[in-house]
Amino acid sequence: MSVAKKYQVGIGDKVDLSTWKTDDAEGVERAVVEAKTEENAMIIADLQHKLYAQHERSVLFVLQAMDAAGKDSTIRRVFGRVNPQGVQVKSFKRPTEDELAHDFLWRVHLHTPRRGHIALFNRSHYEDVLVARVDNLVPEARWQKRYESINGFEQALINGGTEIVKIYLHLSKDRQREKLEERLTDPTKNWKFEAGDLETRQKWDAYMHAYEDAISQCNAEHAQWHIVPTDRKWYRVWVVSEIVRATLEEIGPRFPEPKLDPMAAMKLLEQMNGG
Repeated sequence: MSVAKKYQVGIGDKVDLSTWKTDDAEGVERAVVEAKTEENAMIIADLQHKLYAQHERSVLFVLQAMDAAGKDSTIRRVFGRVNPQGVQVKSFKRPTEDELAHDFLWRVHLHTPRRGHIALFNRSHYEDVLVARVDNLVPEARWQKRYESINGFEQALINGGTEIVKIYLHLSKDRQREKLEERLTDPTKNWKFEAGDLETRQKWDAYMHAYEDAISQCNAEHAQWHIVPTDRKWYRVWVVSEIVRATLEEIGPRFPEPKLDPMAAMKLLEQMNGG
């Protein structure tokens, strides 16, 4: 079984996050994995270049996690070699007044990828069945209906030629505490700490239940979730790079055929240059 398939949630499965490992690196050599991660990054860059040139399909990667799970660093390591013209990263924060005046998916659709592009959602439309649920921002009757809306939204993207891959970075509560402590003790990381991080941590169990329901109810065949062990950064980055590489390889982008005969164009160029 490939690494990408190993951490994929089965269609119809009821997710219990307590049964999924947050540290699954036993028997894996770090040096070997880090070399593979670098190799994957180069292959991903090549495949993204072809995807951009072909301009037929697009890919949406959804990245969700609790605070301090390493979403930003994962994006940097996995996509650090790609051409930034063909990749966009969007992080969905607290909705603005204008966004709240529309349906909850309105602001999300504005950032879905164009043909030939990759979009990375660092937090996403799933915040509207996570934060909105845990913090009681909307009535239960409203957020319950959002699972169906999300499934319909994602199916519409798929029908339009967008591949969707959803990744939950599964961090343990103990490891999160260590990461938050680093933010308080390391001057280079102080800026990352927010008081809200502690408030969210106090609601850990409620968030786990919210994630379990979101993953279980929005896990379609062509928009499956992956639950990635996250306690070890190097292992987490490698697994995500394997998922991204496998996705792009399955799409199989190729450079398009030239719009005119290269030899004829070369002769014309020589004539223009007086050759």
